Amino acid sequence: MELAQVFSLGLTGGIGSGKTTVANMFGELGASLIDTDLIAHQLTTPHGVAISLIRQQFGDASIQADGAMDRAKMRELVFADASAKTKLEQILHPLIRQETERAAKQATGSYPIFVVPLLVESGNWKKKVSRILVVDCPEQVQVQRVMARNNLNQEQVLAIMHHQASRQQRLAAADDIIVNDGDLDAIREQVAGLHRKYCQLAQTSIKNHKQ
Repeated sequence: MELAQVFSLGLTGGIGSGKTTVANMFGELGASLIDTDLIAHQLTTPHGVAISLIRQQFGDASIQADGAMDRAKMRELVFADASAKTKLEQILHPLIRQETERAAKQATGSYPIFVVPLLVESGNWKKKVSRILVVDCPEQVQVQRVMARNNLNQEQVLAIMHHQASRQQRLAAADDIIVNDGDLDAIREQVAGLHRKYCQLAQTSIKNHKQ
């Protein structure tokens, strides 16, 4: 199934931008959420499909005592070693893609939303979805939110952001933008307006697909 055959949305934003909050608001209105980060997490939990492959590639030290991937160790490793990052991606990306397509086929909501933190970085999502929605906020707000949420220092947060697309790159890729300045009522209003628009586009897409 080509994801772009019927209307679909790709939702992204930098770490700490509030994309999960925004995605959940769309979900409450009836959209189907397909979160690639959640899928990746499920693949690396105890007995997850990716665990044996990760163990083979990176050794027992990459797996916690409970059988899950040691996310902290692997995060540290891939930040320090580009080849390790590539090897982990070669394991996870095909599995994530497979699970994403399966979830899309089973989606029953008004339209599917693919929540993809590294959508811009991956390069091929533009061809897979009908529109890209970026959740945007000032970079200093991102830093403050992640420091508070993840108990990281500023240097650690900036290192994570350095491995992501820049704010300018995300905005350049966007068809639509939601500004998340922390005002939830304002965000809900933006989400509601876009949801109405996306529902109309989804209905038009279905009609055209049936012809």
